[in-house]
Amino acid sequence: MGLYAGTVLGIAAAARALRRPLPQPGPWDVVLNAVATHQLGRLITRDPVTSPLRAPFTRFEGTSGPAELKEEVRGTGARKAIGELLTCPFCTGLWVATGITAGTLLAPRPTRLATATLAALAAADFLQLARAAAQRGAGEAS
Repeated sequence: MGLYAGTVLGIAAAARALRRPLPQPGPWDVVLNAVATHQLGRLITRDPVTSPLRAPFTRFEGTSGPAELKEEVRGTGARKAIGELLTCPFCTGLWVATGITAGTLLAPRPTRLATATLAALAAADFLQLARAAAQRGAGEAS
C-alpha cells in the first residue's frame, strides 16, 4: 500500500511540476480505459507470453481457459506478495488503471494510442472466442 501511495504521489508531483491540467474524461474515454485495463491486466496475469515474468514468483499448474495459464503463487514475504499481484487480474487492474491515468495526464497521445491498441486486442480476443464457440455449436448441430 505504501508503494502504491508513493507511486500516486509521484505522479501527482510530476503533473504539478509539469503544470499539466487535469483531463476531463468523457464516457468514451472511460470505456476505452476500462477495456484497455482489462486486457492489459489479463496479459500480465494470465497470458502464456508473459509467464517468464511471473515465473520467479509462481509455479505452473496448467491452463485455466483458452490461452490462459493457471499458476500458483510461491515463496514468502515480498516474493509471495509480488506473486499474488502478478496472478490476480483484479489486483493488477488497479496498477494498470493508475498507469493509464498517469499516461493520460503526462503523455496523453501515446497513452491514447496504447489504450486503443489494447482495446482492439480485447475485441479481437472476444471475436476469436465467439467464432470458436460458433464453430463448436455448428459442429454439434450437424
